[in-house]
Amino acid sequence: MEKFAIGLLLGGVGGALLVANNYKMRTLVKKGQEEVQNKLNTMMDEKILAMEEKQAQEEKDEDSVSDKKSKKSAK
Repeated sequence: MEKFAIGLLLGGVGGALLVANNYKMRTLVKKGQEEVQNKLNTMMDEKILAMEEKQAQEEKDEDSVSDKKSKKSAK
């Protein structure tokens, strides 16, 4: 009976340590995932802004070219 009680006690302590360790690991993994996701979101936002700026510049360039053509044809 004493061996059973000691085994049960040691098993409970060992299980608690494993759960605590897993909780810490889960917390660290979740924190790491959030950091990576935030960095990816920031990178994607920057790329989207760069693409929008590039597209706006291309449209502006096309408008200026078409304006020049229309001015030449009007002369």
